[in-house]
Amino acid sequence: MAVQGFFDRQASARRNTGWLVLLFVTAVVLITLAVCGVGYLLTRSQTSHWSFDAWLLSQHGLVTAAVVVALIGVGSLVRWADLAGGGDRVARMVNARLLDPSSSDPDEQRLRNIVEEMAIASGVPVPQLYLMDQETGINAFVAGYTPNEAVMVVTHGALTQLSRDELQGVVGHEFSHILNGDMRLNVRLIALLAGILMIGQIGSFLLRSFRFRSSSSSRSSGRGHGLIVIAGLALLVIGYVGVFFGRLIQAAVSRQREMLADASSVQFTRNPEGIAGALYKIGLKGSYLDHTGHASDMNHMCIGESARMKFTQLLASHPPIEERINAIQPGMLARLKSRLRDTRPAEATNIRPDPVAGAAGFVTPLRETLRSVTAPLASQRHETTADAALSRHAGTVSEAGEAYAQNMLRQLPATFRSLLYTRAGAIQLCYALLVQGESEAVRQERLAMLPAQGPLALQRDLLAKLLPTLEGAEGALGFVALELAMPALRKLDPEEVEALQGHLKRLIAADGRLSLFEFALASFLARHLAPGSARPVQVRFRSYRGVEQNLACLFSLVARASSDEPAEVKRLYREAMAGFLGTRMDLQAPAKVTMRDLQQALARLNQLSPLLKPAVIDACGHCILADRKVSTREYDLIRLVADQLDCPLPPLTVAA
Repeated sequence: MAVQGFFDRQASARRNTGWLVLLFVTAVVLITLAVCGVGYLLTRSQTSHWSFDAWLLSQHGLVTAAVVVALIGVGSLVRWADLAGGGDRVARMVNARLLDPSSSDPDEQRLRNIVEEMAIASGVPVPQLYLMDQETGINAFVAGYTPNEAVMVVTHGALTQLSRDELQGVVGHEFSHILNGDMRLNVRLIALLAGILMIGQIGSFLLRSFRFRSSSSSRSSGRGHGLIVIAGLALLVIGYVGVFFGRLIQAAVSRQREMLADASSVQFTRNPEGIAGALYKIGLKGSYLDHTGHASDMNHMCIGESARMKFTQLLASHPPIEERINAIQPGMLARLKSRLRDTRPAEATNIRPDPVAGAAGFVTPLRETLRSVTAPLASQRHETTADAALSRHAGTVSEAGEAYAQNMLRQLPATFRSLLYTRAGAIQLCYALLVQGESEAVRQERLAMLPAQGPLALQRDLLAKLLPTLEGAEGALGFVALELAMPALRKLDPEEVEALQGHLKRLIAADGRLSLFEFALASFLARHLAPGSARPVQVRFRSYRGVEQNLACLFSLVARASSDEPAEVKRLYREAMAGFLGTRMDLQAPAKVTMRDLQQALARLNQLSPLLKPAVIDACGHCILADRKVSTREYDLIRLVADQLDCPLPPLTVAA
């Protein structure tokens, strides 16, 4: 079977939402019939001559069914609206704490290092990291609606009881869920389950209400209280039926995905013992979330079972640990058991330090490491166009990409990297990116436009620590540094974000020109710091009809960025458009493309169905790779297109 690409997996996740809705509707119908059955038995004396189907079609039955469906619908809609905030809202729901990027805690630093490596290698912005401080079980999950706005939550047990390799395996497992589109499905499942469980919660409320009334009243209306008790018990029992169906839906959605995520973790890390060792420790020490009331809601999202339940074999949302370990590699479970017997008890607390680049005495210069990212696919000049398609690299983590990320992070100066994790440092980075490479006189003139006081004030001492590293990388470090700084920038208030964007616009407009890098920088920040950035983009176009003008705008600009020869520009444009218009080549390239035109074009193209986006990415790649080299201008453009189309494009390094 052919391996699915990133966009295929995204489309598959959207289709699975339809199956989820079908399962939900089935559960609603069965729960409604069960509640109607209780109503029929309670009113049987009044309608003793009616059969159940006749009662169901009577006013009593129809009203009962309507009320049940309304309650379930309201319960789901309320939770759906509550989770509109995306992954951050889910993290707060389980009382997780947002990790400070500048934290000096060694365990938190280790987690951030691993996540940053995986994010850079996969082309995904660094997720927000949360910690469940009270949970000693080993568990983790990711949440959000898009890969660009994901959050990752880990338990204190996972942070302190796993070695670096094991924690890297867990992070790789969770990144698989990010790239496979599982997060959106999982968050929506929480909302649907809330409605299904609503009936049981009402039954529990009725029983508590009866106890309160019984204890506060000396006189009892026996029949009325009896009906309350019977109705409460019946609804509570039906609620457990809802729990059963909810867990069944979780199991149907989650089991196969967990196995695929385990396999993807091995692919990402090239270390089967990492994820296998983490799973083995989960089996030994447990993964239950004991300090949150939402453990059962999160069961399908976590790497291990988060809630205890009956009928585990039937309702577990994860395959058995032994089965998962043996699926990773036959015989792995036996090796782990043998190793445990030979290991000292203190081994679990020993954190293996990060390996040091250049242990043999040679460290690749940072500039050379970063340069490799600006020439993707140059080593594939003998491959066919289909094989060299950029889209097939989307949502993947290659060994070269992982090595690039590790080397780059190790070689960043410690002061530079630590500044990216602070609010002040992240703000100064945005300023530095717009003045790097300018002469001293021009730079001072631009910096004089920035405020001298306030939270967004220019801090020249911090700027002086950032600029040498940025300029030494000759432009290749810009977006990597910006993505590392995003967790700190997301801590800005909406008013501060708006003010920061205003300052950046003034810097950009100072010379009367707008470069691709400046436009990409402004677009990146606007997209990822906007108040509604966590919400998914709705699919509006299921064919290229309706976006031809937008494609022409984009490909015209890409072709002009790829060559200065008019004939070559015209050829590249026609070849890019041919895949969308076929033999009908009557759509001429626009004479001029403004950045506003490009912004509008990318916004509409992002509303394409996921299965239609790879062709757009590949057409851009065809133009950019036509001369078998990638300039900084071309890389800025493809980086912008990939980000605006929600396409995580990893660094594609050049073979020696």
